[in-house]
Amino acid sequence: MTTGQPGTGKARPAPARAEAEIQPATAAATGTPAQPARTSDKASAAPTPGSGAHRPRPTDGTTTGAATNGTPHGTTGDNQTRPAKSDVAADGDAAKGGAAAKASDAALGRRDRGRGRAWRWWAKETAATDGAKDTTATDGTKGNATTDGTKGNATTDGTKGNATTDGTQGDTAKNGAKGDAAKAGEAAKNGDTANSDTAKNGDTAKAGSTKGDADEVGDPAKDGGTKDAATKGGGAAKDEKAGDADGRVKTDGESKPVAADRWEAFASAPEPKPSVFSRAGRAVGRFLIHEWTLASLGALVLAVLMTWPTLRYPRYTLPQDYWDPSLQAWQMAWSGHILLTDPAHLWQSNTFFPELWSFAFSDTLLGYAPAGMLGSGPEDAVLRYNIMFVLAHALATLGAYALARQLGAGRIGAAVAGVSYTYAPWLLAQAGHLHVLSNGGIPLALAMLARGHGWSLRHGYRPERRHDGWIYAGWLVAAWQLSLGFGIGLPFAYLLGGAVLVAVVLFYVRRLRTRQAIPFGRRLLVADLLGGLLFAGVGLLMAIPFFKVTELHPYAERTIRDISIFSPPASGFVTAPAESRIWGGLHEGARAALPWHPEMTLLPGFVLYALALGGLFFSVWRLRHRLLLLAGVLVTMVFGMGTRFFDGTFTYVPLFEHVPGWSALRTPGRLMLWTTLLLGLLAAGAVTALTDRVRELTAQRIPSWPGPWLRTATLLPLLLVTLEGLNTTPHPVVPAQPAAMRSAEGPLLVLPSNQSLDQHVMLWSTSGFPDVVNGGSGFTPRQLDDVRRVSQSFPNQTSVDYLRTLGVRTVVLLREQVAGTPWEISIDAPVESLGITRQEVGSAVVFRL
Repeated sequence: MTTGQPGTGKARPAPARAEAEIQPATAAATGTPAQPARTSDKASAAPTPGSGAHRPRPTDGTTTGAATNGTPHGTTGDNQTRPAKSDVAADGDAAKGGAAAKASDAALGRRDRGRGRAWRWWAKETAATDGAKDTTATDGTKGNATTDGTKGNATTDGTKGNATTDGTQGDTAKNGAKGDAAKAGEAAKNGDTANSDTAKNGDTAKAGSTKGDADEVGDPAKDGGTKDAATKGGGAAKDEKAGDADGRVKTDGESKPVAADRWEAFASAPEPKPSVFSRAGRAVGRFLIHEWTLASLGALVLAVLMTWPTLRYPRYTLPQDYWDPSLQAWQMAWSGHILLTDPAHLWQSNTFFPELWSFAFSDTLLGYAPAGMLGSGPEDAVLRYNIMFVLAHALATLGAYALARQLGAGRIGAAVAGVSYTYAPWLLAQAGHLHVLSNGGIPLALAMLARGHGWSLRHGYRPERRHDGWIYAGWLVAAWQLSLGFGIGLPFAYLLGGAVLVAVVLFYVRRLRTRQAIPFGRRLLVADLLGGLLFAGVGLLMAIPFFKVTELHPYAERTIRDISIFSPPASGFVTAPAESRIWGGLHEGARAALPWHPEMTLLPGFVLYALALGGLFFSVWRLRHRLLLLAGVLVTMVFGMGTRFFDGTFTYVPLFEHVPGWSALRTPGRLMLWTTLLLGLLAAGAVTALTDRVRELTAQRIPSWPGPWLRTATLLPLLLVTLEGLNTTPHPVVPAQPAAMRSAEGPLLVLPSNQSLDQHVMLWSTSGFPDVVNGGSGFTPRQLDDVRRVSQSFPNQTSVDYLRTLGVRTVVLLREQVAGTPWEISIDAPVESLGITRQEVGSAVVFRL
């Protein structure tokens, strides 16, 4: 076994036994050495006066002590006494027995080797014992102050140490404690260095023990003994640090410098300063692995997969059918085109000529106008629609996820809320209504507003988390959602306004109850005022054209009878549409019993029902919040039934008659959107509680091998909700644009004309946007009805004259659509007598009036 500084490779021999046995040579008064004595405790050689002629020389494995009266002693590893240089000069020392003495010696400690830091130790020693003697090093060597010729540290009766009093051989042990020599092996084992007062041939001897961070003074053996410090009773003596661990050590007038810090070679290399490119790469990496980046990418990938094959042939097919999607593809194209060319005529569209405010005949999807500025023509319009169709699903998933996370749900619970909100089975029947599917701004705006106000369903109001930037963003997103249409936006606007009123009332009630000012902040107040004004301004600007339409076309307003046609029964909440891959075939009989099943199959998902039910009993939400969510679910279901719930006397009818704009909503079942969102939040609370519990169980298991399997099990609710949202939505091919539509001059009329075919004409008119009489919307203007009735006999003089009075210059008759119509016969009739021309262009006949 070797001892030495770890890592330096310089080891020196150590005693073979755990307890080092020292056989001292004791000198008698006449100078004759005594027989060495072996002891199990710490033994030290104590010479007697008169033996100064023989000074043992310490070697490796030798314990050397300091003696008084010039008589040093030492023991070697072979237990033989050999001459050695003494640490204390014998000349000039005189014994002073029985006199009280006061010794003061200041030792300057230098840097500790283990830590490389400079420490300054000042030790002051006072010894007052009978027969005490102060001995100082005179031969240019630094020694320890001892009492009456003893070696090592000064001790008192009963205290373990190296010093003996009154010339007594050996050291005093307290209660049989281990001595210094016996503890040498343990000190070496603990990384302590042996204490030596001398160095042979200029070698450095390190006194005391160096261990860890502490530089202790005195005995190297810490265990089983007392520290060499000031002790009480009998004149306590405080030992100074024997020898210097660093710096220059003097031996017989010679000095040798010690290397600076031996541990520097083992220090870690300084980290290089990153370059601009590495910093940019790290920033990009952090961005890519951020939760919201992953959530956005996951929502987008899921949207592509769940709506497939929408993007398989995005320029030629449309989801669900090609009627309403064609109308909405035209709406996006028109808004982008007119805002670039003539924004003042936004509401005077090129369809329904010569009607005014024709762009407000249905929900406008005005919020998608920036997308409409890209591309031109029908194919680009179809491509644009399909892209926005997929993005609308992704935004809805991300928005519901963000809302659940802000309210306090975990990641998996929030994912369940997002997927169930977007891919609920009842929404599969709305695949042809992009203005219904474009609902992601609702939960996203609520999440932003909640975050800006520092509010969470799980943690309550936290003023330190307020941020006005999120408030501005929330109101902007809310205004954008409103611009997509009032079918979904109007209930959202009223709900948001009601939430603001409730929040203000609760704020002041709490303030009055607690009599304390609840922190809110002027910046938040300004943000809410400006954001609320922006939201209200957008809503007002959007509403003005619709009010104009109702003034010009009073018959366009809905009646209670219209609402009754589209009001679903209670069985609709457990009936899936035909587009559901899981439940569609199984619910065919239930759908047959519904009067208008496309708007009455309102199943949000049986898995969602089960998770929400579990969330009532096991959830991270507080009980009162769970009850409020349940109340919201029931209330929205009741309102979604329209006039089916006690004829709507106390539910839907008061809204229809007294709330501005509510009479324009003909399909109460679309309020199921709010039911689905609230059910998703209940489910998120249950799944979050489950994942938290699994995490706790995993942390408690030793070993934690079941952890991954348990965590994988938490993904099961998400998987089931996703599977229930699988669809069989058809993707028919859009009818190709007739060649005559590319060159025909407007205003023009395309025959045959009806609600379905006119929506195709609107899409075809995106090539140049000529004025067309055709149009399809939520209602049919009476003038268009007249045109369709009169033109049944076209071409004849009556129809030609009528169309000329409207300003129509061109009529396009489609051969492929005339089968079974009056034009099947009259399409080839002579027209010279009518003052018009006729031209065959592809599969169409073009009449110029």
